Amino acid sequence: MVLHVGPVPSHNVAPKELWFTRCPVPTATGLAYNLGWLQDEFLRDGVTIRTLQESGTQYGRHHYDHRLPTLIREGGNILAIAARAQGEPTRLVGLTWIEESQVILVRDNAEISSPSDLKGKRLALPAWGDHDLPSHARGTSIARGMSLHGYKGILANAGLSFDDVDLVEIDGKVPDLASGLHDGVSGLDRMPALEALKRGDVDAVYSKGAPALESAREAGLIIGIQLDDIPDPRFRVNNGTPRPITVHQDLIDNHFEYLVRFLAVTLRAADWATGHMAEFCEILQAETYAGSAAAIVDAYARSTTISLHPTLDGQRLSLFEQQKKFLLLHGFLDADFSLGDWVDTRPLDAAYKLIS
Repeated sequence: MVLHVGPVPSHNVAPKELWFTRCPVPTATGLAYNLGWLQDEFLRDGVTIRTLQESGTQYGRHHYDHRLPTLIREGGNILAIAARAQGEPTRLVGLTWIEESQVILVRDNAEISSPSDLKGKRLALPAWGDHDLPSHARGTSIARGMSLHGYKGILANAGLSFDDVDLVEIDGKVPDLASGLHDGVSGLDRMPALEALKRGDVDAVYSKGAPALESAREAGLIIGIQLDDIPDPRFRVNNGTPRPITVHQDLIDNHFEYLVRFLAVTLRAADWATGHMAEFCEILQAETYAGSAAAIVDAYARSTTISLHPTLDGQRLSLFEQQKKFLLLHGFLDADFSLGDWVDTRPLDAAYKLIS
């Protein structure tokens, strides 16, 4: 794999604003913003920190298309990979891995408690999304992509494949840009599958994260299988595992120093989280739209705060390559591309040196 490791850019004119976007999951970016550290870091430069989540639908589309030159995106990989496949000039500058409670939900009377129990069962598969960015229609069918890969992982762990189950396509509304950039994991797109499960039309539903688990509990459903219990991470690769940090090439070329400082602040926030768990969980409850502290414990008990620290190590890149190949095989990408050509290790390397 050939990584982008050219000379460090010297052109560092201060941008008027730095944008960031993150998904409703634990991220060092969201933590640093909630602590006020990002704002404080760039105050003396006159650089405004702005987030897509608080800027309305005028800018929300850039969470999907990544066409905002000073945007730093820490979010689900399906959108990031799809944008790159469609030719957007982005760079991959970091990967995190956070266990966020990937589960198979079942009815409380179901005899499904292990991966092998799924043989012969009907698994709910969300339909392709009808999205208001036509060029990103496939890449934004996130609920479908997550479910499909979640099933593949759990079945493969038991020596099974899609040939051993029935995938039942479930129509239902998928959140649009006005719904809040939830990356397709909110209760809104889960509800049709949960209702199908309650009715008995399907036997199992893939889900993940705190809000989804709350919705399932309210619907009287239970966790049949916990994917996070599978030791081999290959079977847990999905939209958020690994979770990429991506930037526009323009940000690297023209504002490299500011990108490095941004990443350094988030690394310090990740360090802070390890010694301030109670405060971190309070912030996390708001960041994930969880209704209670208990939901945070349910969803992220298997994770560790050290996972907030991004790396570009060989294992994470290999697992990320696995996700890219899966998305291409199952029709979520317009074209293939070289992962090595996408990676730029320099900003994160410089950020770690800055805080050492």
